Amino acid sequence: MEEQAKAEDAGALGLYVHVPFCASTCDFCAFYQVKPTADTIRGFIQCARAESALVGWERPLSTVFWGGGTPGLLSPRDLGRLAEVVHAIPGGASPAEWTVELAPASVTDARLGVLKAAGVTRISLGVQSFRPALLEALGRAHTRDQAYRAYERVRSAGFASVNLDLMFALPGQSESEWEDDIDEAVSLAPDHISTYCLTFEEDTALWVKLSQGRVRLDPENEARMYERTWERLGAAGYAQYEVSNFAREGHACAHNLNTWMMCEWVGLGPSAASQHRGRRGSNVADLGLWAERVGRGLRATEDVCELTQALLAEDALVFGLRMNAGVDLVPVKARCPDAQWARVEALVGRLVEEGMARQDGSRVRLLPKGRLLADSVGSEIMVAFDRPVGAAASPALR
Repeated sequence: MEEQAKAEDAGALGLYVHVPFCASTCDFCAFYQVKPTADTIRGFIQCARAESALVGWERPLSTVFWGGGTPGLLSPRDLGRLAEVVHAIPGGASPAEWTVELAPASVTDARLGVLKAAGVTRISLGVQSFRPALLEALGRAHTRDQAYRAYERVRSAGFASVNLDLMFALPGQSESEWEDDIDEAVSLAPDHISTYCLTFEEDTALWVKLSQGRVRLDPENEARMYERTWERLGAAGYAQYEVSNFAREGHACAHNLNTWMMCEWVGLGPSAASQHRGRRGSNVADLGLWAERVGRGLRATEDVCELTQALLAEDALVFGLRMNAGVDLVPVKARCPDAQWARVEALVGRLVEEGMARQDGSRVRLLPKGRLLADSVGSEIMVAFDRPVGAAASPALR
């Protein structure tokens, strides 16, 4: 795939901006967020500009991604001001790909006009479901009709690529309801579809419901929904290139590929993660503390670790095997010749023997059976590299 070949270029540099504002918190969301005010938004943009000035931009940006939170809560004027922060970075005026996440309820022609004029190329709409009862169960603040209107506006604005985010294995969701959601999304003909299995993160409303027995996990049902997703989207012309992501030709998300291939990216904003200049870490998840540190001329990064070749090689396998193209072991071994390769190769052999993976020369790919258990495979790789299970991998993958 052309996008993946580009991401394998070690010179790729991404920018992630975490816009931490949400009007309300969805039941499943564990990302850092605060309710916006005019003052906090103005201060956030000022501090993002100041933080950017603290970064050593040694080469132009390849990709830009604004996530949240809900970037679309910013007014058109404030969106333009935040875009000016990006434009001031080398390559920021015309990156190869610039994605902005938008909630359907926040999409207006004025906002889209500012984003298009700024150089945004890709819009990702957080639809999650077209079923009113399921949207309510998730705590989503939009309706089915708003999702349709938002999509029509984005298409009319002429962005090069449009993604729809969907979720499955929701409380009370039947297989037929999930298939209906897939079919409804396909009928809109987006360029890219992301399908995420609902996860129960600590400190969320859904976690509380799970702990109280009000909802329950059903791994067998999740597996069936995964398989139906892959079958249905494949038949509709969407090529799966990662466990949860499907695209028409030429529309895979370059920013995410850059991240999964363990290239470099810089994170701006509270809780934003970076992997840059030989180090990895996340900004403090507190708007006020982040602003205070940046105001003193400091990057607000904590939990910093040095990017050893062993760590990069391990994560290249953990996340690379989530992609359908798999991983070529030769360059990974070159990155880390002293790793526990006998254990890694034994694990690969077992995966092949169990019908979970296929090995062609030095390239290893997970088969459908293995992709269903990609998280478990990742944990086993971490053990093979002597990292404790449960230890954090790359902090920017989302």
